[in-house]
Amino acid sequence: MPPTAILTVASKARRTLTLTIAAALGAGVMVAIPSAVSAAETTLGAAAAQSGRYFGAAIAAGRLGDSTYVNILNREFNSVTAENEMKWDATEPSRGSFNYTNGDRIANHAIARGMKIRGHALLWHAQMPGWAQSLSGSTLRSAAINHVTQVATHYRGKIHSWDVVNEAFADGTSGGRRDSSLQRTGNDWIEAAFRAARAADPGAKLCYNDYNTDGINAKSTGIYNMVRDFKSRGVPIDCVGFQSHLTNSVPGDYQANLQRFADLGVDVQITELDISGSNQANVYATVTRACLNVARCTGITVWGIRDSDSWRTGQNPLLFDAAGNKKAAYTSVLNALNAATPNPSPTPTVTPPPGGPCRVGYTLNAWNNGFTSAITVTNTGSSAINGWSLVFTLPSGQSITGGWNATYSPASGQVTARNVSYNGSIPAGGSVEIGFQATHTGNTAAPSAFTLNGSTCSRA
Repeated sequence: MPPTAILTVASKARRTLTLTIAAALGAGVMVAIPSAVSAAETTLGAAAAQSGRYFGAAIAAGRLGDSTYVNILNREFNSVTAENEMKWDATEPSRGSFNYTNGDRIANHAIARGMKIRGHALLWHAQMPGWAQSLSGSTLRSAAINHVTQVATHYRGKIHSWDVVNEAFADGTSGGRRDSSLQRTGNDWIEAAFRAARAADPGAKLCYNDYNTDGINAKSTGIYNMVRDFKSRGVPIDCVGFQSHLTNSVPGDYQANLQRFADLGVDVQITELDISGSNQANVYATVTRACLNVARCTGITVWGIRDSDSWRTGQNPLLFDAAGNKKAAYTSVLNALNAATPNPSPTPTVTPPPGGPCRVGYTLNAWNNGFTSAITVTNTGSSAINGWSLVFTLPSGQSITGGWNATYSPASGQVTARNVSYNGSIPAGGSVEIGFQATHTGNTAAPSAFTLNGSTCSRA
C-alpha cells in the first residue's frame, strides 16, 4: 500500500442476454427471459455492477471539498477505500483515545450514495502511531488487538471488506514473514487479529492485503500457504487483496494467481490498482479482464482518482488526468467491464418455491469452539411482510453469545429471531440479512429447518 513516504514499486459492446433457468425452476421460481439486447453502461461502477462486482477508488477526506474530484467520484465509482483515514495512526493517535472524524466523513459520504466501503487497514507495521512503535511483546499484542476490536466495532455494519492485516510478508525469495514489531509479538498475531475482527464485525469480509504478489512467486506463495492453513483450521479469512502497483506490464500468470487463491475458498480483490508507462491502457484492460475471468474476483479499486491525486508523483498512473479528463486507460477499462457476461437478479413470480413464502440461506464460519453464522431471509411471496420472527432449533452444544440485525431468544435450543426497528418490513422479493456469534462443543451443524411467521421456509 502507498504510505505517506514515497516507495519504489516495481468498443463499447452490445450483447444478447441469455438466462439459465434450470436452477430457478428447480426452486419453483419462474423467471422471464429478456429478448432485448443490453446497452453498454457509461460509468465504471455501473459497468462493473452488471457482473455483480464493484469498481472503487481510494479517496482522501481532504479532497472532498474539490468539486471536480467529488463529481468524478460520485459519477464513476460504487466503492471507496480511505487512503489514510482509517489507519492506526489516524484512528488512535494516543493509546486508548480514538479519532474517527475523517474516517467517518468518508464513510458517511459513501453510505449516503449507496457505495460499498473497504476498510483499510486495521494493522500494518507502517503508519503505526508513535506510542505503539514504542511498545513490544505482550504489551504491543494487547494494544493491537484492542485497536482492531475498537475500530472494527465503531464501523460495524458499514464495511464491506476490511484489510485486517496489511503487508506482513517479506519481499524476496524466502516466502516468509516480514520482521516487524508486530511479528515479534508471536507468529500467531495475524490469526489473532482476524479472530478479533470477526468478533467485532461479523458481517464484514476479512481480507489479507499485500503488494508484489501479482504473479506466482515466493511472496505470493507464502501468503497462499498461510491462507490455506487458516482455511483448514477455521481461522476467519474471507478474501485476499492484491495491490497491483504495476508498470507497463502485468505478470503472465496474474489470472492464474488470482484463481489459485479463489480455489482455496476465498474472494480475491484488486485493491490498489495503478499502472504507469506507455502501455497503460492495454495493461489496465488485461488486469480488468483477469478479474472478470475469476468468478470470485469481487471487485477492483484504483488507488486515487486523478493523476494529480496519485502517490506515484509524476508517473500519471490513474484513469483521469489532472484536469479530470478521461484517459485512454479509462476507455479500455470501461470496454472490458461492458464486455463481461451480465449477472442480473431475475425477479421471481408470485409462485412460491416448495415449503412456503420464504427462503433462507445459512452460512457458517467456525473455529475451535466458536462460530459466526449469516442468515439471509427472502420473502418469496406476493406481498410485503410487516413484522417477522424466524424460528429455528440450534443443534446440541451450540449457544448464541451475540447477534446483529435481530433479537435472539433463548440462546440455545429452539431460538426465535425477531426483527429490530429498522428491518421489520420485507417487501415481496426482498431480503433481510441477520446473523449471530455462538459457541459450540464440536457440533457445527446448521439448523435443519426455519419457519418465518409460522410458515416453513425453503433452503437456498
